Amino acid sequence: MTVDPTMDEQSHPLHAGDREVVTRLLAAQEPADADLVDAARLLMRYDTFPGAADLRDDLARALRLWGFDRDGLHERTRAIWARGFRPGPTAPAEAVGSGFDTADADGP
Repeated sequence: MTVDPTMDEQSHPLHAGDREVVTRLLAAQEPADADLVDAARLLMRYDTFPGAADLRDDLARALRLWGFDRDGLHERTRAIWARGFRPGPTAPAEAVGSGFDTADADGP
């Protein structure tokens, strides 16, 4: 799915941090599993977002540099997750699910 170019540009609240991640991804000659997962995560986040064209363009460029298309990236990341991949301790909270852990909730 792509963004409707007639929609007003919006600023995403996570743009600044995501910009740092995308810059790191562009510098990766050989992407690690975590790089591929980050690329897929950010592609999903910004796919239909009406703004952040710079991030979408740079993510597409990183995929080309790595020799992936979107389908290939998603196939590879599904395999990475299936092998038990979990983000490291420095991964942002939004890297997995909503970041809310129901196991920490009080009550029965």
